[in-house]
Amino acid sequence: MYILLNCSDKLRNILKTKKIIFAGGPGTGKTSVLKALKKEGYCCFEEVSRQVTLAAKQQGITQLFLKDPLLFSQKLLEGRIEQFKKAEEIQTEFCFYDRGIPEVSAYMEYKSEDIPDTFKKAQQTYRYDLLFYFPIWDEIYISDNERYESLSEAKIIDTYIRKTYINLGYSLIEVPKTNLKNRKEFIFEHL
Repeated sequence: MYILLNCSDKLRNILKTKKIIFAGGPGTGKTSVLKALKKEGYCCFEEVSRQVTLAAKQQGITQLFLKDPLLFSQKLLEGRIEQFKKAEEIQTEFCFYDRGIPEVSAYMEYKSEDIPDTFKKAQQTYRYDLLFYFPIWDEIYISDNERYESLSEAKIIDTYIRKTYINLGYSLIEVPKTNLKNRKEFIFEHL
C-alpha cells in the first residue's frame, strides 16, 4: 500500500502543471506574448487588473487603484489566487500568467501603501515554477484606457517588481527585446 501511495505522489509531481509568470513593468509586451500562446492553444491566464479596472469603471470609478489602492489590490490578489488554483485543476504541461501574486505587493510598495500580512502570506503560499521577466522597452511602451502610468512611472514600478521577486527568491529569466516570434522561441528554449 505504501509503495502505491508513494508512486502516486511521484506520478502527481511528474504530471503537475508548471506555473509560469510573465512579469515586469507595464507596457513591456507580456500580454502580446501571452495572447500569442493562447492563440496556439496553451493554458494562459490574462492580467486581472484590466478586469478589475473595467468593473470599477462600470460603477463610475475612473481609477480604482488611485482612489482606493487597498481595495484594488485586494481584488487583484483574490483574482490571481483564483487563477493559481484553477491551474491545479487543468491537466496540461504549462500554464502561463500575465503577472503573478507578488506584483500586487510591488505596486502597493510603489504607492507607499502598507502591505497586509495576508498579502505577504499569499506570496509565500502560492509559488510559481518559473519567471520570465520582461524589461522596460521604451520603443513599445503605449498608454491605454487601463494603463494610466507614464513611461517614467512604468520604469519606477519596474524596479519595485524586480526587487519584490528577487527578495522572494525567484530567479528572473530576462526576455530579450525582440520580435514576438523570437520572444516565444526564447521562452520555450528555457522551459
